[in-house]
Amino acid sequence: MPSPFLLFAFMMNVPGHLSAGLWRHPQDQAHRYTELDYWTTLARQLDTAGFDALFIADALGQLDVWQGKPDAALRLAAQMPVNDPLLLVSAMAAVTQHLGFGITVSATYEHPYLLARKFTTLDHLTRGRIAWNVVTSMLDSAARNLGLTRQLPHDERYDRAQEFLDVTAKLWEGSWEEDAVSRDKANSLYSDPQKVHAIQHYGRWYQVPDAHLSEPSPQRTPVLFQAGTSARGAQFAARNAEVIFLGGVTAQAIASDIQRIRQLAVAEGRDPASLRFVTAITVITAEDDAAARAKLEDYQQYISEEAALALFSAWTGIDWSQEDPDMPLAFRETDACRSALASLTRIDDQKRWTLREAARYIGIGGLHPLLVGGGETIADRLDQFAAESGVDGFNLGWAISPGSFNDFIAWVMPVLRQRGRVRPQPAQPLTLRERLTGQPRLAADHPATRFRRP
Repeated sequence: MPSPFLLFAFMMNVPGHLSAGLWRHPQDQAHRYTELDYWTTLARQLDTAGFDALFIADALGQLDVWQGKPDAALRLAAQMPVNDPLLLVSAMAAVTQHLGFGITVSATYEHPYLLARKFTTLDHLTRGRIAWNVVTSMLDSAARNLGLTRQLPHDERYDRAQEFLDVTAKLWEGSWEEDAVSRDKANSLYSDPQKVHAIQHYGRWYQVPDAHLSEPSPQRTPVLFQAGTSARGAQFAARNAEVIFLGGVTAQAIASDIQRIRQLAVAEGRDPASLRFVTAITVITAEDDAAARAKLEDYQQYISEEAALALFSAWTGIDWSQEDPDMPLAFRETDACRSALASLTRIDDQKRWTLREAARYIGIGGLHPLLVGGGETIADRLDQFAAESGVDGFNLGWAISPGSFNDFIAWVMPVLRQRGRVRPQPAQPLTLRERLTGQPRLAADHPATRFRRP
């Protein structure tokens, strides 16, 4: 039997995520993103269906690159407005048993001492089902509102993020010894002060002299997700990530990224086979191929190309409103998300994309593959994509919410389960790291483990 896929649901705490304009579809319910029941109902469905995790993206600034202002993003719900994803986790964890939660938090605009406590708290409350998607942010609008005149240069953001992770690793892995907490009522000893250690970190970006505020949680360190595929981003992922999200229009492009990151992991002293790779996809499915194609045609009526270009401008850091929509796209170095433009210009050598074509493509599912068909067809294409690319699983986006997830659960999950591609639910819940990697804690070759105490 083939190995089970890693299966994540891909969300954002917004009315419109990657499918530009489809919030206007009469069946879309994403406008309910401000209601707790919207999230807890979805979490229950994913948990029951056998998904491994709900992954929630985030952004900290307005999408104001298109035409130099946020008007289009606001008017067309292009990832705006956006709410905090961390605050959703406790409620969803309370109504689920197995589902993990991967939450995006920027290392550029948080502080490691504070964020370490937040993730330790969530790891306790979820009983070890939390992951941190480490990002460095890409919007100048975030920088302007969070203490900087503009964002740090691309590679410098990763340098700062590396020190951030070193600080959190010291707090999570080395500050409290395993038996520091005894809860000894008879001797009035809850925590042994001799086993709680100040980390004495004095670096370029951070000074954190004291001990972690929180006692050790089930995983200690949350599962570490990362998504960078630029030269510096890939190096950062190879050093730190346990699960790596890859974007790309083709399986061949993703296979190349996987090979490159595994080679970098070897140079970092890590077992390259221990890394897990997941790519985002959007699936439109129904009872058969014809019904799925009809559903796609229905959805395409609601695409907003302007919203798609507002997203593409924010991702790439380029105001595409100033460009000829019928000229082929060419790669440019920017301080935004370099992989977003590279995925259309450098990686896919079978096609020269124009801006107009890119906007239409982005309209449903963003820059990720779009699969359309009945359950058997989708399962076949997932199997083929995994074989050609080498990914371990998929991060399922949505055209409409929660309809796209409901359709996938109804039509595709039974076929995947029959093929051994869905992980059986264990009798006793596992931590997320156990579920994804088979390890209760960070692997011994992970660089963060050097901060552990003997």
